[in-house]
Amino acid sequence: MQAVQDVSFSVEQGTICSLIGPNGAGKTTVLNMISGLVPPTTGRVSFERRDITNSPAYRMASRGLGRTFQNLAVFAHASVVDNILVGMHARLSADPLTAAVYWGRVRNEEIKARRRVEEIIDFLEIQNVRDLPVGTLSYGLQKRVELGRALAIEPRLLLLDEMVSGMNQEETEDIARFILDIKEQLNVTVLMVEHDMGIVMDISDQVVVLEFGRKIGDGTPTQVSQDPRVMAAYLGGAGEAA
Repeated sequence: MQAVQDVSFSVEQGTICSLIGPNGAGKTTVLNMISGLVPPTTGRVSFERRDITNSPAYRMASRGLGRTFQNLAVFAHASVVDNILVGMHARLSADPLTAAVYWGRVRNEEIKARRRVEEIIDFLEIQNVRDLPVGTLSYGLQKRVELGRALAIEPRLLLLDEMVSGMNQEETEDIARFILDIKEQLNVTVLMVEHDMGIVMDISDQVVVLEFGRKIGDGTPTQVSQDPRVMAAYLGGAGEAA
C-alpha cells in the first residue's frame, strides 16, 4: 500500500502553501519526503531547481530547509537560548579541535550565532523566558522555541507540521501572525501541514488538498474552498462559507 500516489505540486518562492486533508491523507509523509526522512519510491523532489530526492535528512539544513514537527522535539532541560543555538549548528564551520581553542574565527562565529539567536528571540517575543528551561514553559511557548530553532538555520523553505495543534485561540493567532511575518519580513517560503481551517484560509496563498494519498485540489483558498471534490472530502459545509 502506498501512502502517497502521483502527488505533484510546486510552491512559489515567497509564498505560504498549506497542505490539507483528512487524517491519513499522506500530508506528513509528503513533508517527510521533502525533508529527506522518507525516500520516495518513485518521482523526485526538487528545491530551487536542484534534485534533492536522495539527499539525507542531515544535509537539508545546510541546503536551506528548516522543519518543525507535529510532536514537540525540544530539549526540555536546556534553556530557550541553548535550544535555538542548536539550530545554528549547520551554519558553523568549526571542528572539535578549533572549537576547543575558541579563538579567532571560532570566537567570531560564536558571537555572531548568539547575536542571531537574540534576534530570533526578539522576533518571536520570548525575551522574558530566554533563560528558562524549555520544559517549564507552556505548550504554546515551547512551539515558539521549536519554530525559533528552525529559523536559526536561516532557511529559505520552512516546513511546518501542524504548528497550532493543541493551542488555544490566542496562541493560534500569535502563530499565524509569526508565520505571516516570516514570509513578509524574512522572505522565507512556507509549506505547512495544518488542520485548522481558519489559519489555512486566512494566511495561505496556495492550498493543496490530499485524500487517501492523492491530490484532489490545488489553488487559492477561495478556489479550493469552492471545489466540490474538496467540499465533499474534507471541508463539507464549512467550505461553502469560507
